[in-house]
Amino acid sequence: MHMDYQLATLGIRSGHERTHEGEHSEPIFPTSSFVFENAAQAASRFVEGATGNVYSRFTNPTVRCFEQRLAALEGGEACVATASGMAAILATCMALLKSGDHIVCSDSVFGSTITLLNRYMGKFGVATTYVRIDDVAAWKGAIRPNTRLLFVETPSNPLSMIADLQALADVAHESGALLMVDNCFCTPALQKPFEFGADLVMHSATKYLDGQGRCVGGAVVGSKDLVGKELFGFSRTAGPSMSPFNAWVFLKGLETLELRMRAHSGAALELATWLEQQPGVQRVFYAGLPSHPQYDLASLQQSGFSGIIAFEVEGGRTGAWSFIDAIRLLSITANLGDTKSTITHPATTTHARITPAERERAGITEGLLRISVGLEDLRDLKKDLERGLAAL
Repeated sequence: MHMDYQLATLGIRSGHERTHEGEHSEPIFPTSSFVFENAAQAASRFVEGATGNVYSRFTNPTVRCFEQRLAALEGGEACVATASGMAAILATCMALLKSGDHIVCSDSVFGSTITLLNRYMGKFGVATTYVRIDDVAAWKGAIRPNTRLLFVETPSNPLSMIADLQALADVAHESGALLMVDNCFCTPALQKPFEFGADLVMHSATKYLDGQGRCVGGAVVGSKDLVGKELFGFSRTAGPSMSPFNAWVFLKGLETLELRMRAHSGAALELATWLEQQPGVQRVFYAGLPSHPQYDLASLQQSGFSGIIAFEVEGGRTGAWSFIDAIRLLSITANLGDTKSTITHPATTTHARITPAERERAGITEGLLRISVGLEDLRDLKKDLERGLAAL
């Protein structure tokens, strides 16, 4: 499909090659294997780099449609879909790194990412140094001769801190390393990391790409060499595969991605502005607020500010838990990017497995709450949050 189409069009039309049945909607191919016309074709398909369907662990038409569509949306050459967002990070590390290599990572990443890098990649001889997401000098100072990868989530989870992508790309490329960006919060509807020099863009498709909390999946987008060859080779061998059904669900999510992200962002900005004015709220973290220290940078890199708000309430953990327990509409769950608004206490959920020192470094206080603003009527959301505020 022509890449000069706009994002909304690509989200609906790209990647789908109609079969002989002439279907209008993308089909699901729930098959483990594929039949060959003859022995010669079977032999050729099993050769590394050969095209054509072989086995759904690494070649499936529905999954491929999702991969091609997401690559088109991000502006990358190739995409590999995985079973989860964490599988996407693991696949990247396993495909592109070796024992003795070094990673520089933001200290404001998802708790499971820190656990993966420290507990498991460390076990295989890959070291990680953590730096503040917004301190370019610290990123530069952490570079070693064996640094191969810089990894960042921007906006960060849950404080919406912003990385200067162009500056980090320059730091990475000056040292011969790669910059990998988790674009989960913004999606390509609001942010295009490749335009600022990123080499790899990853997603937890579970979040906004799906948009309704139905399936778990992940993806990495990049060049034909890094992703189309290296990551695909690892996926083929190790099998962190996305199921065809999940890929089909994500395809349906991509069709409405731009519409939803604009709606999430607009609602979150209004709610964040309202929360700043409420008694009992000590601080609101949302990059779309002029009070955010990186508002200008976020406005430069993003066309919207996503639907994730974090805020601190009085009373520490007691206050935060009382707030959560008083609400009736928002779902108490750690997932995000759903049409249903959700609320969670990061210190005891998403970041519970990291050490207290790591939580403090990342700004995850006991009084911090995170809301993923859904698509319900804002009047109803405010009424529900008022219940939590009253409980303080």
